[in-house]
Amino acid sequence: MTATRTPTTSAPEVGPAGPAGQVERATPRRSGRLPAARKRVLNVVGAVLVVAVLAGLWEGYKALGRAAGDVVPGTRIAFPVATDDLSMPHVWSILGALVEPARRSDPTALGSYLLGETGVTLREAFYGLVAGSSLGLLLAVLFLHVVPLSKGLMPWLVASQTVPLVAIAPMIVIWGGKAGAPPWVAVTGIAAYLAFFPVTINTLRGLKSPPKVQLEFMRSVGAGRWQVLGWLRIPAALPFVFAGLRLAATASVVGAIVGELSAGTGRGIGRAILTFAYYYSNGPEKLYAAVLVAAAAGIVFVQSLALIERLALRHRHTP
Repeated sequence: MTATRTPTTSAPEVGPAGPAGQVERATPRRSGRLPAARKRVLNVVGAVLVVAVLAGLWEGYKALGRAAGDVVPGTRIAFPVATDDLSMPHVWSILGALVEPARRSDPTALGSYLLGETGVTLREAFYGLVAGSSLGLLLAVLFLHVVPLSKGLMPWLVASQTVPLVAIAPMIVIWGGKAGAPPWVAVTGIAAYLAFFPVTINTLRGLKSPPKVQLEFMRSVGAGRWQVLGWLRIPAALPFVFAGLRLAATASVVGAIVGELSAGTGRGIGRAILTFAYYYSNGPEKLYAAVLVAAAAGIVFVQSLALIERLALRHRHTP
């Protein structure tokens, strides 16, 4: 006798019953993440709100000081910053100065003049960022493979960043002048000096980030040191590298501005700030406008790098 097998069917998935007794299909849980376009709009709105709040606090502090005579009401404590128009111009006075002539003998608007000078500074900062970042990447790879060199040089690299920039900048300017280099080269060198350190530290951390099991697998299939570096370590280090580049971009702009004060280039937003500070009593709003443009230029410079980061890592999986 042959036994007959009865066909079996797998039981259907049972979910929570609906009002009509039917089984409802499980719906995937929403991730809770905002769409990229909506997130960018919210970021822009948030930035505008922050600027509006800061402007409101500035004007509110000024109005309170004018009404109370720069003394905290009910006490004899003076305000930390005087609120007269020479010390704190109105926000609309600062913005209005951007459309007024930069000089009495030049009809060019202050805003156009500052943008031109800012372009010079950003170019020097970009050169410094490229030079400093290249040096930082090379040092990170060198420190990864030559551990004694890393232990010997790393304390000196840390110490180099503790020296005040105002002490380093004149030295670099003098060295550049002795070598016959134009002043902008010294400014670029100062920007590179500030840019290389965050790239070195973050890249080295990223190169060491792959898990040990992945490194052992690469070695088990016969991958050499440089193959492990190119196929595993560098892809894993990219987010760390861009984090270091963002810090380096900010530092390079600061270095370029400070370098212009010491190099005597005659151009750049740093020289413009120094000039308006010298003639502060004749137009305090011009100094504040120059500082405002310099800050905005730094933000644009860093955000441009952030855009490159998004494009470079757009296909990278994020959990």
